[in-house]
Amino acid sequence: MSSTDTLFRPFNLKSLSLPNRIVMAPMSRPFAVDGIPERAHAHYYRRRAEGSVGLILSEATGINRPNSMNDPEMTLFHGDRPLAGWRAVLEGVHAAGGHMAPQLLHAGSVKSPSTDWEPTTLPESPSGLVTTDIRRGGIMTEEAIADTVAAFAQAAVDAKRIGFDSIEIHGAHGYLIDQFFWASSNERKDRYGGTSLKERSRFALDVVSAVRSAVGPDFPIIMRLSQWKGQDYTARLAGTPEAMAEWLIPLVAAGVDILHCSQRRFWEPEFPELDGKSGLNFAGWAKKLTGAATISVGSVGLSGDVFGAFAGEGSTPVRLEELVRRMENDEFDLIAVGRALITDPNWVRKVCEGDHDNMKSFESSSLAELV
Repeated sequence: MSSTDTLFRPFNLKSLSLPNRIVMAPMSRPFAVDGIPERAHAHYYRRRAEGSVGLILSEATGINRPNSMNDPEMTLFHGDRPLAGWRAVLEGVHAAGGHMAPQLLHAGSVKSPSTDWEPTTLPESPSGLVTTDIRRGGIMTEEAIADTVAAFAQAAVDAKRIGFDSIEIHGAHGYLIDQFFWASSNERKDRYGGTSLKERSRFALDVVSAVRSAVGPDFPIIMRLSQWKGQDYTARLAGTPEAMAEWLIPLVAAGVDILHCSQRRFWEPEFPELDGKSGLNFAGWAKKLTGAATISVGSVGLSGDVFGAFAGEGSTPVRLEELVRRMENDEFDLIAVGRALITDPNWVRKVCEGDHDNMKSFESSSLAELV
């Protein structure tokens, strides 16, 4: 196996200084009561810091808007008790020498596939749609949009005040910001709609601009984006590099420092019709087009892809030659690891030490607890 040294180079951007290039991907962990991270959460994240993860991204956590989360057991990032819980989580991560960013989310009108829970008021959405054929949620007024932008900014301010090293804005996978991107869920006729992806990006740009203004120039902002959404794994938001540039360049100009590019399998080319199997993946194209730092993610270190986990499938560890090759070519700057770290908090350390024989398989049962 080729050397994994390239994964363990330091990474520095603004105030963020990481010992290696491995990121813990944000993964939904519905174990909170009243939105409050508890001792189990603190233990869970600290163990990954002790296992040498470079940057830990939290599970999605809700901003201060009605129904910002679509599962009552998800955490929140507003209010005294949830923020105190997150402070305790962060203290444990920092004590272990780790770095951490909360992932800030508004779920929009998407219903959680893991619960039958329904909110007592309508979820917020651009046009009352999940997709063209699925109607759910209320249409946001411009006042509600402004309040949501302000809620993202306030959450970022709170994260910086508590001591987090960065924040991530969730703009992917069919949730609220992503719903504004898609013509199938955004039929608005005001300045937040439009026939082009560039026009429909106005809400995301307002969020990023407000967050940047609130946290200042040196606090790193990460934004998670995807071509697919939870309702259609084969969808592609930007069908050409030119369309992707029109989408991503304004986000970077507005204040995003790191683009977190979610795809199903990190080794697959984003535009295979242009450059074949050896071509750049989503994060590679994002970096090429914008010049920004990027995080790649998608089935790292495991035999089965991420969507198999949703169907209850397990996965066994696999070798990392393709990841190392792409990192050596500077296709992207950081790599996010999800399910491998749910099962094995010491996965990063084992990679560093070449202890491949003791890497653990992922079993879907691991999702049922915080370990």
